[in-house]
Amino acid sequence: MKNQFLGDHFLLKNEAAVRLYFDYAASCPIIDYHCHLPPEDIASNRQFNNLTSIWLEGDHYKWRAMRANGVKEAFITGAASDAEKFMAWAETVPYTLRNPLYHWTHLELKRYFGIQDILCPKTASDIYQKANEYLASPAFCTQALLQKMQVEVVCTSDDPIDDLKHHQNLKKQAFGVSVLPTWRPDRLLAIEDVLTFNAYVEQLGERTNSDIRSFDDLLQAIQQRHDFFNEQGCRLADHGLNHFLAHPFTRPQLAAIFAKLRSKKSLTPDEVLAYQSGIMYHLAVMNFEKDWAQQFHVGALRNTNPRSEKELGLNTGFDSIGKSQDPSALARFLGQLDAQHQLAKTILYNSNPADNYLYAAMTGNFQDGSFPGKIQHGAAWWFLDQKEGIELQLNALSHIGLLSRFVGMVTDSRSFLSYPRHEYFRRILCQIIGQDMEDGLLPYDMNWIGKMVQDICYYNAQNYFSFPPA
Repeated sequence: MKNQFLGDHFLLKNEAAVRLYFDYAASCPIIDYHCHLPPEDIASNRQFNNLTSIWLEGDHYKWRAMRANGVKEAFITGAASDAEKFMAWAETVPYTLRNPLYHWTHLELKRYFGIQDILCPKTASDIYQKANEYLASPAFCTQALLQKMQVEVVCTSDDPIDDLKHHQNLKKQAFGVSVLPTWRPDRLLAIEDVLTFNAYVEQLGERTNSDIRSFDDLLQAIQQRHDFFNEQGCRLADHGLNHFLAHPFTRPQLAAIFAKLRSKKSLTPDEVLAYQSGIMYHLAVMNFEKDWAQQFHVGALRNTNPRSEKELGLNTGFDSIGKSQDPSALARFLGQLDAQHQLAKTILYNSNPADNYLYAAMTGNFQDGSFPGKIQHGAAWWFLDQKEGIELQLNALSHIGLLSRFVGMVTDSRSFLSYPRHEYFRRILCQIIGQDMEDGLLPYDMNWIGKMVQDICYYNAQNYFSFPPA
């Protein structure tokens, strides 16, 4: 039987899946507890000039596809006009078949603009003109776009030295969506480049009005910023790591290493690991003391192309999947905190699909009965947030843990048009569960299983995170 592309039953192959999606999942609001939307764009209620600026600006998923299709860099991140860049993307889209970009592109055109045409060179001009007409309307400014998708909470990603002025501005606006900061202290661990690290410490000192000379000074400055973020509504930390940090360290050792760093001396590999492990431990304790949830995005191999990094800078689409993680390091890291009764709610995201079962199993080792699903196997991330990757994560969690306690999907995106990814996830979730119901693997109890679907799509996240009142 032929199904219509992106029709009502897209990704839903049986009656139970259709009912679960339309009766339970589709209407749930969105809690986007991890994304990279610029808070300035939300606070200023930015109106985008055209479809290129809202769709291709900063989207390294699309950039990678365009490069693979032979598009020159001038038409991706270079000096070509917005119209020319859009045409280069339109020429690429037909070649993205079976890549999630093909689904996302057309879902976004349909859900935001009502455009059902397939994007290709033939349709590109009409689509560009029609979408641009919509984008000129106040109904397509950033705040209205969030409201349109029933977004209830947005958690941005923010450096400890950020003044959070845009979040403060948003509090005053009260436009119906809670936009909250997330503590992202990766630069505190980036010590391989001693000069860059020292420049960052100086910035931290300026922000905290302190002279950071000792390790104790550093911890006090970090604590001050941590407290400030909490006052501004932050309830999550996010840590992007190459691998879990569980190297032995002592407080005197950390003090000596920091003194060496401030003297602009390079560290040995053991000193790097000891320092990073010590800082990560102290950050995790602060997260626990605030009752924050902490996220760990671990294992991406970033900025792999030296030439492109030199020419285009960091985070321009030259990243990859890293090697599988060391389970003993993960266990030591969580175990040290758990032994001291200082392990916060924790969400573990894997970059390598080989780690799905590792993560799903490890979460069960540190559940302590204090909160349902306290330790989470996080949503399929980055290269895995596509149909197969989502299915693999959901199946691993189902088979080893409690899918019913899962806190659900995130956009992890810089685009204001990315919210149909929640729909994509919800349809895949409903299809998996609905198929089990049709196959007799689950009871055909629509009320109970429908409630479970709603919990995964919305209520579990609402209960898990201690967000301040809107």
